Parts: sequence; C-alpha cells; structure tokens
Amino acid sequence: MQTTSIDHSSEEKVIPFRPEGDFYFSKGVQAFKKRHFTKAVKWLKRAVELVPEEPLYQCQLSVIYTETGEYHQANEVLTNVLAKFGHDYVDCYYLIANNYAHLGLFQDAMKYARDYIQKAPNGDFKEEAEQLLTVLDIEEDEEEDWAFEEEDELMAYQESAFYYQERLEWDKAMPLLEDMIRLFPSYTLAKHDYAHALFQQGSESEAIALEEQSLEQEPNSLLSVCNLALFYHKREENEKATPHIHTLLNVYPIHEQQKLRVATTLAQVGQYKEAHERFNNVSKSKLKGHVAYYKWYSITLYHMGDPSGALSLWEEGCRKHPHLSEQGGPWNY
Repeated sequence: MQTTSIDHSSEEKVIPFRPEGDFYFSKGVQAFKKRHFTKAVKWLKRAVELVPEEPLYQCQLSVIYTETGEYHQANEVLTNVLAKFGHDYVDCYYLIANNYAHLGLFQDAMKYARDYIQKAPNGDFKEEAEQLLTVLDIEEDEEEDWAFEEEDELMAYQESAFYYQERLEWDKAMPLLEDMIRLFPSYTLAKHDYAHALFQQGSESEAIALEEQSLEQEPNSLLSVCNLALFYHKREENEKATPHIHTLLNVYPIHEQQKLRVATTLAQVGQYKEAHERFNNVSKSKLKGHVAYYKWYSITLYHMGDPSGALSLWEEGCRKHPHLSEQGGPWNY
C-alpha cells in the first residue's frame, strides 16, 4: 500500500491581521466625515490607545469633541498634546482658544489665542486667531461697561441670595433670585440657583422643566447638567440621572467655583470616589467662604472611610460657619 507524505512546508500559513493605529485613525476620519461622531470617537480612541506617541490622532479626537460641543473634553486632549509634544503642535493653542470661547471663558480664550499668534506668527490659523481676538475684545468691552454700571447692585443681590442659600433658607432666597433674573437677565447663575431653590421647596417638576429648557437652549451649560443630575437622582429616576452624571465625570473645569459645583454635585449623587478626587483639586483658600465646601467634602471623606478626617473638616467648617452645626454631621447624609 502506497502512502502519501504531506509536505507541511508547502502549506499556506495564515498571518493574523493586527491593525496598527493608522487603520483605526482612517476609520475614525471616515466616520467623522459622515458625521457618525460616536463611531468616530470610538475609532480615534482606539488609535490613541495603540499609538499614544502619535499626537495627530489625539488632535483629530479633539476636533470631534469640539464638533459635538464637548469643549472641556477637547481641551483636556489638546492640553495633553501640548504637555507631551510642546512646540511641535502649536495649533493646539488656537484650538484651545476656540473651545474656551465657545464655553464663554473669554479671558482663557484670549490668553491661548495670543499664545498661538506669538508662537506661530505665520501659522495656518493666524487669521482665525486674530478674528477671534477681535470678537473677544468686543465681548470684554461690553462686559466691562455692564459691570461698571450695575456691578454694585448685582453684588448686593448676590451676597444676600448666597447668605440664605448657604443656610438653606429657600423661602428667603427665592424672591431675591426672582429679582436678579428680572433685573440682570445676563447673569445666568441666578436662573440655575432659582431652579435649585424651587426643587428644594417641593416644586420639583417645575424646576426640572426649567433646567431641561435651559439645557436645550445651551447644550453646554454645566450648571444645568449639575442641577439635572441632582434633581433626577433625588427623585430616584436613575435612567435620566445617569447621562448627566456621566457628563460631569468627564468635565474638568478651570475655575474654582465650577470645580466646587461639580465636586459637590458628585458627592450629592453618591459618586464619592470621584467627588474626593475633585475636592482634592480645588483651592481651599479661595473657597473658605463656601459652607458647601466643608459640608460636602467632609461627607465625602466619611463615605470614603475617613471618619476622623471628616469630623475634623466638619468642625473647622462649623468654626467658620456656625450655622453648619445646625445641619447635623457628615454621618447624617
């Protein structure tokens, strides 16, 4: 009987396909051009994971975030590129300036626009940066005019409303906030504080409706997101609360007041680990006048397994703000 030998060397070998970053990058760009932004982010993130030393991938990811209105996330990516690759990617300065302008943070926008022009006097975005500065100068002039005319009166309202809100005296804060909304329509914080006071007084549906409307008009309103995350959480409407909480987990504000707002909101919705990280990154010296700092930071410490640290901070808060002692202690929340 004749046997047939098999020549294994002649077999066709299968080589597994392991796409590198360029494959995912091109897929992301294609999805972006088709305005399939969720898919584009997915592909670009994968490209960045595979080749973290390629700044082009990160820059393209930031462009997608900008297009979808996620300006904070875009700037986080761009700041990372600048930190790692420095002067080779000066365009990042203009892109960051543009994002800050969209967020209404005009001083930050002007700083980065000027940095871009200084570092790239003949750069691709020179004309755009100069136009942006012109617009921001006009905005700044208008804000200064308004501030000189009405600053004193507004500050008086702010201090009074803040006083009652810190003491949870919502019935006294409400009429002041209503007056602020009527007299200073450009001062948007009053509208969000009013919605919060409404909710605390039991008008929950009205408060939610106001913030949903505000978020529809201003999709990047951090204050609306904070309030809606808190409102839906307190009503145990978790499906509605979750997307707002997720947004907060991915937002890293620059200004101390906004940092505190995010930190306290995360604490109030039970995200203690993330709240702890945020509280660690706020400037205590700038927030000593806010009882919310002491209250919710100590509550966070208690839930993170540091009862002695929580009590120490609570007692410090009570010394600076005696009315805090009327709110129990960190173990009561």
